[in-house]
Amino acid sequence: MEASRQGPAEGPLSGIRVIELGNLIAAPFAARLMAEFGAEVIKVEAPGEGDPLRKWRKLHEGTSLWWYLQSRNKKSVAINMRLPEGQEVVRRLVRDADVLIENFRPGTLERWGLGWEALKAINPNLVMVRISGFGQDGPYRERPGFGAVGEAMGGMRFTTGEPDRPPARTGISIGDSLAALHAVMGALMALIHIKAGRGTGQVVDVSLFESVFNMMESLVPEFDAFDFVRTRSGGALPGIAPSNSYPTVEGTYVIVAGNGDGIFRRLMGAIGREDLGGDPRLASNDGRVRHVEEIDAAITAWTSRHLLNEVTAALDRAEVPNGRIYSVADIVDDPQYLARDMILPSTLPDGLSVKMPGIVPKLSETPGAVNWLGPALGEHTATVLARLGYGEAEIEALVAKGAVAKGAVAREPDAGGAP
Repeated sequence: MEASRQGPAEGPLSGIRVIELGNLIAAPFAARLMAEFGAEVIKVEAPGEGDPLRKWRKLHEGTSLWWYLQSRNKKSVAINMRLPEGQEVVRRLVRDADVLIENFRPGTLERWGLGWEALKAINPNLVMVRISGFGQDGPYRERPGFGAVGEAMGGMRFTTGEPDRPPARTGISIGDSLAALHAVMGALMALIHIKAGRGTGQVVDVSLFESVFNMMESLVPEFDAFDFVRTRSGGALPGIAPSNSYPTVEGTYVIVAGNGDGIFRRLMGAIGREDLGGDPRLASNDGRVRHVEEIDAAITAWTSRHLLNEVTAALDRAEVPNGRIYSVADIVDDPQYLARDMILPSTLPDGLSVKMPGIVPKLSETPGAVNWLGPALGEHTATVLARLGYGEAEIEALVAKGAVAKGAVAREPDAGGAP
């Protein structure tokens, strides 16, 4: 992995130790974000195949490219948590951990003797982040829940897509990613509570459906006060006008957000419709919403006569927010992405050069960094267990029992920090 240009290896979370007991998306993404900003993240995987994400989406030499991204800066320890010996290794890991992140179905860790009460007794200052489909209590707690289900229950699917078509999805696992962001936010708030001397550890209970629901703006009060059910609106932003995608002469689309009062007047001037810009009916958003079809038709009539570059140039001159709709081919060569280090050159273990996304957010004094890509399964088992006090003979005995598995010798990171 080529060194990140975004900052030193030691970030704002340096000294924070995170244990990740997660698979696939939500918990691993949360842990990845913390690892990028300096936390030591020890990822516990099952011996054999490890995290199923290793085989998801496009593979190179048998390993998912998504895996290399999702697990960068992490250490992989292969532990069979179904065996008592494996459970004991996890307990030892918890002794000096600050955060544990997991996304098992509620009750699973309790059956393995690794629930909150057991772990709190070992480390009272532990922050245990628990991500599940429906939360740790309530009538749905034991149901299996993936991001798609959370998106549906949280209200997002009902409002996504064209009005005359079935509910659509965004094309990414947005429910899982939103849960991951809420998980990091909760973990950091709980850590601040401890570091400020105001209390001890606690559980951060994050559900997929609630993380999606938290994004749904004024959905509930609008229904309660007006019996209004927000539904699918295609490319338009409901209740805010004008804000939509509009066709150009070459068949592409442009996003135009002319919903501020002054912006709307400038937009109408740019398209030659000063009559609409000065119309008192359209002076504020509530009036424009009532006449949104007329406004959209006027904008469409103008954009459909011009090339995309002509449309964006004219709207830029008028200081109207607008933008082309980017594909990944647009993203990787865009000067703004490149200027902000959002496309990072990376090198896979076999030497293949691959572009990877950069780090968000940007911190001026303690930025995040990429030190290494996702590790081989069990790559750090031996070194981590040795640090926990296991002797070489004990480690070999655990390997023989199938409680742990060792991978390749741990690689030294390319941009500082110890593996």
